[in-house]
Amino acid sequence: MLKKFVIAVMAILGTYLVAAYLIAPFFWYEFEEHTSNFFDHTRITQTADGHPGDPLNVALIGTEAQLNEIMKAAGWYASDPLGLKDDLEIAVDTSVDRPYAGAPVSRLFLFGRKEDFAFEVPAGDNPRERNHVRFWRTDELSESGHPVWIGAASYDVGVGLSHTTGQVTHHIAADVDSERNKLFKDLQATGALSGIHKVVGFHAVLEGRNGGGDSWHTDGDLWVGIIAAN
Repeated sequence: MLKKFVIAVMAILGTYLVAAYLIAPFFWYEFEEHTSNFFDHTRITQTADGHPGDPLNVALIGTEAQLNEIMKAAGWYASDPLGLKDDLEIAVDTSVDRPYAGAPVSRLFLFGRKEDFAFEVPAGDNPRERNHVRFWRTDELSESGHPVWIGAASYDVGVGLSHTTGQVTHHIAADVDSERNKLFKDLQATGALSGIHKVVGFHAVLEGRNGGGDSWHTDGDLWVGIIAAN
């Protein structure tokens, strides 16, 4: 009897893994490819399997060292890389309500590659909720010759199953502007920004859904911060 039960559980688990991580992503990819204007793919990140991710809404100008220094000064922790050890630590911390300041974030892609840096601020005593932002270095340089880093900031409200594929994922809050605003409030508090400007109308489409099926909305503006020289 026990053997039959174990076999049944393994069969159900295997079916779920195949459906969530192979079949569902394939059909969503086919759906998006053949549905015009289903998502605004421009200026939006992508998941590893090509689905739309979170919208870009922040940028910083400065060297790699300056980027890391100002984020640390603002109280944002660098996220640990994804790996089995960190995944297990997240699972334990989530179940016992223990904070994990540098919990890994899932990979999102821009320019054909994953984020260069990710930072976060825990919300409460559990890694289920957190402020987080991913940054990619662009090919652009500022007038002063410094790199331009563009990013996507959003707020994780909990862990659950993707609404599109059934995969385990963090779900984000719809108001991504609030997370953008919080990040810049923290950056301004460091005194290390020499200037801020907004690219108004950066997004033509002001609402959508990410690869996990979470809705988002924005005023369409990209906020750009210039990190002051040391």
